[in-house]
Amino acid sequence: MAEKYDLNEHLEFGNEEKNTGTSYSPDIEVKNDDGLRTLDAGLPPDQVIAEISELEGRRILRKIDYRLIPLLSILYLIAYVDRSNIGNAKIAGMSDDLNLYGMRYNTALTVFFVPYSLFEVPSNIVLKIIRPSIWISILCFAWGVVMTLMGIVSTYQGLVIARFFLGVAEAGFFPAATYLLTIWYKRYEVQSRMAIFYAAASLSGAFSGLLAFAIEHMNGISGMGGWQWIFILEGLVPVLVSFTLYFLLPDKPETAKFLTKEEREWVINRIALQTGSGHGRVTNADKIRSHHVKAAFSDWKVWVAIIPFWACTIGTYGFTATVPSVLLQMGYSSTNAQLLTVPIYVFGLIATVISAFWSDRVQQRTPFIMGGLAIAIVGFLAELAIPHPRLSGVTYFFLFLIAAGLYSPFVCIVTLIANNLAPSSKRAVGMALLSSVGNMGGICGSNIYLSKEEPRYPAGFGVSLGISVAGVIAAFVLRKAYQRENRKRDERLATEGEEGVRAKYTEQELLELGDRSPFYRYTL
Repeated sequence: MAEKYDLNEHLEFGNEEKNTGTSYSPDIEVKNDDGLRTLDAGLPPDQVIAEISELEGRRILRKIDYRLIPLLSILYLIAYVDRSNIGNAKIAGMSDDLNLYGMRYNTALTVFFVPYSLFEVPSNIVLKIIRPSIWISILCFAWGVVMTLMGIVSTYQGLVIARFFLGVAEAGFFPAATYLLTIWYKRYEVQSRMAIFYAAASLSGAFSGLLAFAIEHMNGISGMGGWQWIFILEGLVPVLVSFTLYFLLPDKPETAKFLTKEEREWVINRIALQTGSGHGRVTNADKIRSHHVKAAFSDWKVWVAIIPFWACTIGTYGFTATVPSVLLQMGYSSTNAQLLTVPIYVFGLIATVISAFWSDRVQQRTPFIMGGLAIAIVGFLAELAIPHPRLSGVTYFFLFLIAAGLYSPFVCIVTLIANNLAPSSKRAVGMALLSSVGNMGGICGSNIYLSKEEPRYPAGFGVSLGISVAGVIAAFVLRKAYQRENRKRDERLATEGEEGVRAKYTEQELLELGDRSPFYRYTL
C-alpha cells in the first residue's frame, strides 16, 4: 500500500537567504480568516512556508499548470477564432451576400475594437471585486451568443451591430486571463505559461482556417451560406464551454481546493517575496481602490509600452484578416487559400513559445521585444519589395517571418508590464490599460489593408513597418528607464541599509508603494 504523502516533510520555513534582516511592523492588518500562514496575514518570513525542495515545487506547479493553463488556452483559442473568423467568412461568400463593397468590410472589422478597447479596464476592475470564475463565465457565454446570432444577419448593418457587441463581450477576457496568471506564478515563470496560453492566438489562425474549410461545405444547408454556418457553429462552442468554467476555473491560491493548505501557503508566500531585490514583499491581497486606478493611469512606462503593443496589434489584426485575401490574389482557390494560412500560424505559435521560455530562462524581456519586431520589419520590407503574383513562393515565405515577428514579442510586452506593476490592483488596471489602448491599434490595422491595393497592400505593410520601428525604439527607452531606476534604488539601499529604509516607512506604506518601493526592482 502506498505511503501517504506529507508535504510538511519537505518544507523549509522562512526565506532567510533572500530576505535577511526583514522585519515586520506590528500594525499589519491580518487579511485572511482561513488560518493560512502567510506574509499577507502579518507573519514574519521565519514563520511561513517560503521554500520547499525543487522537486516538490515542480510537482505543485504542475498541479497548477494542469488546472489553469489548458482552460485559459482553450478559451483564448475560442475567443480569437470568433473575432478573426470574419476573414474566412469574407472569402466564403459573405462579401457577395452582404454587399461588402468599398470600405464596408474594413468598417465591420474596425467596429469590434471600439467597445473592445473601452471595456477592458472596467472589466478588470470588476474582476478584482467578484470571483474570476463567475466573471469569465459570463463573458464567455455572452460572446458565444453574439457570435451565434451573427450567423443569421442578412444585411451589412446587422453585421456591424453584431461585431460591435462581440467587442463588448470579448473585451474583458484577455486582461482577466493574463492578470490571473500573475497571481499564481513568480515573475520569471509567468511568461512561458502566458505564451502557451497566448499561442492559442497563433493556433487560432490555423484552427479557424481548417474549420472554415470544413464548414464551408455546408453551404446551402437550411438555406444558409457557408459563411453563416461558420459563425453559428463557432459561436455555439463558447456557449457550451461557459457552463463548465464556473466549476473548473480556479480563482486564486487562497481558495484553491485542488491544493492542500500547505501548498496554498507556499504558492502565496513565494509570490509575495518577488520584489527583485531580496528585500521587502509585495501583495496580491489588496482590495482595489481609486488610487490604484490613478496610479496605473499616471505611470508613463505603461503608456510607452503601448507603442510596441501597437506594433503587434496593428500588424496582427490587419495581417490575420488579410492573409487569406493575399493568398487568394496570388492565384490560389478559396479552399487552398484557407489551408495555406495554417502553416503560417503554426510557425508563429512555435516562435512565440520558444521566445517566451528563453525570456524566462535569461530573465529578460526587452531584448525579445526588440528582436521579434526586427524580424517582422524584415518581413514587411520584403512584402513591400516583392512582386507578389509573380513570386508567390517568396511572398509566402516572408509571411512566416511577419507572423513570428508579430506574435512572439506580444507576450513579452504584456509580461514586462505585469512584472513591473505592484500591488496587484495597480497591476490589474495597468495590464488592462495596456491592452485597452493597445488594442485600439486594431482600429488602424483593420483599415490599412485596402481592397483597392490588392495584392501588394503598400499602405498596410508600410504602416505596419513604421510602427514596428517605433516599437523597437520604445522598448529600448523602457529598458534604459528601468535600468536607471534599479541603479538608483540599489545605491540607496547600499547607502541607507534595509533598516534605514524601513525606519522611514511602515510595512503598509511599503506595500502601498508597490513598484515604487525602494525594495522593488524592475524586470528588464
